[in-house]
Amino acid sequence: MLEETGLTGAWPTGLDPATDASGSANQSYLDAIYGNLFELGANGQTIDDLATGYTIAADDKTVTIELRHGVTFSDGTPFNAAAVAFNFKRDLAAPVGDTPKWPVSSITTSGSYDVVIHLTQPYAPLINTFHDANVNWIVSPTALSKMGENAFKLAPVGAGPFTVVSDTVSSELALKKNPRYWAPGEPYLNTLTFKSVASDEAALETMQAGGVQGYEGMQTPQLVSAFSQQFNVLDVPSTSPYVIQLNTAVAPFSNLAAREAVYYATDVPVIDQKLFGNLHPVTEGFTAPNGLFYQQDVPGYRTYNLAKAQAAVKAAGGVTVDLMATQSSVTQTVLEALQTMWQAAGMKVTIHVDQLPSVIQQFESKTWEASLQTAGAFDPAAGLGVNFRFGSASIFSGVHDPALDKIFANATSTLNTSSRQTLYDQAAEYISQNAYAPFLFPVNGWNIAAKDVAGPGLTTLIPASAVRPEILWAQVGFTSK
Repeated sequence: MLEETGLTGAWPTGLDPATDASGSANQSYLDAIYGNLFELGANGQTIDDLATGYTIAADDKTVTIELRHGVTFSDGTPFNAAAVAFNFKRDLAAPVGDTPKWPVSSITTSGSYDVVIHLTQPYAPLINTFHDANVNWIVSPTALSKMGENAFKLAPVGAGPFTVVSDTVSSELALKKNPRYWAPGEPYLNTLTFKSVASDEAALETMQAGGVQGYEGMQTPQLVSAFSQQFNVLDVPSTSPYVIQLNTAVAPFSNLAAREAVYYATDVPVIDQKLFGNLHPVTEGFTAPNGLFYQQDVPGYRTYNLAKAQAAVKAAGGVTVDLMATQSSVTQTVLEALQTMWQAAGMKVTIHVDQLPSVIQQFESKTWEASLQTAGAFDPAAGLGVNFRFGSASIFSGVHDPALDKIFANATSTLNTSSRQTLYDQAAEYISQNAYAPFLFPVNGWNIAAKDVAGPGLTTLIPASAVRPEILWAQVGFTSK
């Protein structure tokens, strides 16, 4: 399997869920090594994996996770409540971006197979957060203790369908079948190897040369036809729209007029049409049609108006901006389109793309100015969702607004679905009113597979929990063997 270097094809901090700074981007590797407690199924249903269910007590503040019996980690040690509770405590204390924001008072066990999460208040998205958070990937406490964190992150041990053979960081990860895997007959593959590739074009050439069976997350619409001539191509709708994040803590975007200039100068339908052939539904909110609480049109949203953009630039006393993005096969062209549009409005714009680790460092420095990223998850409170991109406590946010934080907090503590919809509608309108960050459209992708390969998420569609859907690696196999 090929993975693009700029995002999914890099794991510089290793593959320990508690220390992997790119965790959700590394989802395929983590799923293959650790499996999942829960998977996301059709219509947002939670599918059991290493967990077999959950119960929520009458007080809505006590959640019990029920574990599968008889499972062992690949090192032969028991996969049980004590191991999972250890992981939850360790992961929730981790500083990585995919740590969920559970309002936890304590985590305990009840017998060998029940883990009890005690909350300080109801938290509606708790189960949904598993789908793209570090708590879904459970490490062997014994292996971690024996090896130490530095060695473990390069040769991690889980209870998933595969085990690590070798790990050349951000280049090649070789895995083999886990003989202790809990599901009889799975995984179907004896070996699974992930290799980094520079671009969609390079992936096409590599696959055409033979010896590679798949490529995950191809993003260039113009290459779909070329891939389709030889391979299976699965169109994968995303739950994550592009967002132009603006750092409101520093100039120029601490100034409302400068933020308004970006809104008015960005002709989103033209970008969609010229670069993507109108493939994506233009959206004014922070979710996509495949996620919960989708809102395509937001009242009062500022749309393209060159004259208003020029006036806003003048009102701001001029706008000079550095615009960055995470490297992919399409982000450079999107940045160039934005640069052209913004310069037409009178802004001075420099652009650059970087691999994900470098982008994370720039967010951590808090000196970045504008960034083209994605915002979204199946549940807006999970993963790369609205809290991640707009919450004051997130290092990946450019917004620090207590009023917006309060709306998010109310939405997570409200269990009624229609009430949550109303609150997220309020959040979208509040973001729009303050011109905190314009949205573009969801980022579709395509999974590519050889004609004799099939598997859920790779050749048949399952919902996307984050930027891309899970591929159920235990069930990927060759159709002719």
